[in-house]
Amino acid sequence: MTEKIMDMQVFAPAKINLSLKIRGPRSDGFHEIETLIAPISLLDEIKIDKSKKGIEFHCDDSSVPVGDENLAVRAAKAFFAATNIEPAVSIELKKKIPHSAGLGGGSSDAASVLLALNQLFEANLPRETLSGLAEAIGSDVPFFIFQSAALCKGRGELVTPLKLQQRLSILLLKPDFSVSSAWAYSRWEDSREIPGISYVPQVFTGQAFVNDLERPVFEKFVFLAQVKAWLLKQPEVGAALMSGSGSTVFAVTQRNVDVELLAKRAKSALDPELWTCACETIG
Repeated sequence: MTEKIMDMQVFAPAKINLSLKIRGPRSDGFHEIETLIAPISLLDEIKIDKSKKGIEFHCDDSSVPVGDENLAVRAAKAFFAATNIEPAVSIELKKKIPHSAGLGGGSSDAASVLLALNQLFEANLPRETLSGLAEAIGSDVPFFIFQSAALCKGRGELVTPLKLQQRLSILLLKPDFSVSSAWAYSRWEDSREIPGISYVPQVFTGQAFVNDLERPVFEKFVFLAQVKAWLLKQPEVGAALMSGSGSTVFAVTQRNVDVELLAKRAKSALDPELWTCACETIG
């Protein structure tokens, strides 16, 4: 007789947008987008245990909401509602991905919970069904269900998995402030470019790096424009871009670069309080 699995530990990856193009506003209040997203090796850690009843949620970061505002909790509720399984789970989240950073941490946590519960409770929901549940939770959540780089369209829910041509070495830089995605999209149409800042696609490793949300975000958060401009002047950097709606800016580095050294130089030149992380694309 096969022993039932009672607990699982899973890792939820962050993401970066290698390109993000906005096609225009939609009638549902969202925007039509086309974005190439890659998961990266910065990971949240999630431990899930079958408990006696209900849904318990704990997080080591006190700034993360613990109720229905938390996407992982909403994912658990959606799973149990869809499967008619009695809720009985404890979710413990260790945060490594900064939130409201354009890195998809909350969305990844939600997708990872859906995938883990599907396995833990042997529900055998197909990936397409899980993606449908994910779509109702948030625009980025379906992407993480597929555990692959992907081209995402619609408001992000139309996911076409693909394989990147090569693994990219990445440096993430985030100042001590956040940017609201809803705010960034709402300002897109009426925003203007800052003189002296390049918004044109940068071609590196066969990939065009461009983000249409840089225009509204840089207009208000000029420091992020300065971070991008500084990175593009560094010989180690092949491309630099804001991820999603920010506030993280990332650099794609040349091969065999000491990324930690670049991070130290960035802190010295830009802001000693910058959060930095050296990582790479995965999947």
